[in-house]
Parts: sequence; C-alpha cells; structure tokens
Amino acid sequence: MRLVILEDYDQASEWAAKYICNRIIQFKPNQGRYFTLGLPTGSTPLGCYKKLIEYHKNGDLSFKYVKTFNMDEYVGLPRNHPESYHSYMWNNFFKHIDIDPNNAHILDGNAPDLQAECDAFEKKIEEAGGIDLFVGGIGPDGHIAFNEPGSSLSSRTRLKTLAMDTILANAKYFDGDLSKVPTMALTVGVGTVMDAREVMILITGAHKAFALYKAIEEGVNHMWTVSAFQQHPRTIFVCDEDATLELRVKTVKYFKDGCKAKRLSSSLMLKATLYMHVTSFN
Repeated sequence: MRLVILEDYDQASEWAAKYICNRIIQFKPNQGRYFTLGLPTGSTPLGCYKKLIEYHKNGDLSFKYVKTFNMDEYVGLPRNHPESYHSYMWNNFFKHIDIDPNNAHILDGNAPDLQAECDAFEKKIEEAGGIDLFVGGIGPDGHIAFNEPGSSLSSRTRLKTLAMDTILANAKYFDGDLSKVPTMALTVGVGTVMDAREVMILITGAHKAFALYKAIEEGVNHMWTVSAFQQHPRTIFVCDEDATLELRVKTVKYFKDGCKAKRLSSSLMLKATLYMHVTSFN
C-alpha cells in the first residue's frame, strides 16, 4: 500500500492524471490488447479528468484502445438527466477524448431487470480481461462507489439502497431538495474493485480526513469499506495535505519519506542510464 501526499487538490489531481497517463502509455494498447480502466464520478476526480483531457488534446495520450467501466449509476434517473452519471461522464470526460463510445461502459439504472444488468456488467469486465487500473473516490463515511457502511467486502455489482448520509451529501446536486435525490443505485462491489490488478483511490479535503485515517491506520472494517484496500497488493491512496489532518504525525512522515526515497531512487536510475548512454559513445 502506498500513500502519496500532495500539497493541495490541484497537485493531487495532476499526480493522479500523470499516473493514469503513464500506465496507459507503458501498457502500449492496440487493437488486440485494450487497457481497461475503472472510473469514478463525483467532485474529486474532476481535476484529474481535466488533466487527462489536456494530455489528450496535446497529443500525449490516446484513449482509442482503452475500455472504461464506471463504478455506479443512480436507479430511476433518466440517462439524459444532468445529474445522471452518464451525463457526468460524457460532459466532463468522454466527449473531450477519442474513446469509442462502445468501449465506455456505464451501468443502466433504468434497465428492466436490474439484477441482470449487474450480472451483465460483471460479465463484460471478465470478457475485457479484468480491470488494469481501477480509480476510485470515497465519501466522508469511507464508502467507495456506493458500497455504504456495512457492505460486504466481497460484494459484487448489485442494487444498493443509499445511506441517508449519502443522500444528504448528494442533495447539493439536486438543488438541495432531498425529494429529488435518488435513494437507490447500481454499484460495483468491493470485491469487484478488489479484483482489479491495481487500485488508485483519490482522497482530498479535510472532510475526508477521518475516512483516510480509518482507511490506513485502523484495521479492515466493513463499516469503512475503503479499508478493504489495505489488503490489495497494489493500492495507491492519493491525497492532499488537508486529508491527512487525522493521521498520526509519524504516519505522514513515514509515507512522505518513502515518496522522497522513491523519487531519489528514480533520479539515480535516470542518471545511471544517461551515464551509460553517454559512455557507450566514448
């Protein structure tokens, strides 16, 4: 498990976007080998999406051979509703890049058979070869996707009733009117995300500080579903300084020192490579 601590939201967003960009480029996707990317919604990933769009428009990144799978979608909200996650993803990301619409997978909260829709989504992930990198965000209560407190840590994609805390938090997107906020959603399960080869979780802001503390300093607990990712072999938590306010000083120092050591190691390796490259011509 890694914890990457950046100064503020903008730096955390840029770091995450660069990481995704590098992962796709290193993978070298092609027509017969797609990179599969799990994606979140909400306010936290917006900065990351803006940076990815920037990289694409600069010619540094293509999504032509990328398949995406979104974490969740509201039940009963029309697809073209401005607050549906279909609208969110197309307006904030997909329409600005070169992804094939057939490769952008989002759950259908209006499907006639919601369980069949969930089962089909799991099947599509399997047929795509699994998720290479699943990016997620969390709520103040530590839920990832719509895996609310108390969710099974081995859960799969399913229909989920939203907790009141989540409904209250989402009311800001519906003019503050609780009666307009959907109370149910389709969501990937904790187990679905855990199956990804790599997981990156974005956590920013002081209001997420206690959730980050629960995620990394206490044990695995189904009441804080994000804590499950302590057990994933390749999890990266990317946060800003504000999100670390509940962490112990020694925890912050440990991870900051680890990041410095990693940067130093990378710098030394680069210098060694350049030296070997130069001397080979002498």
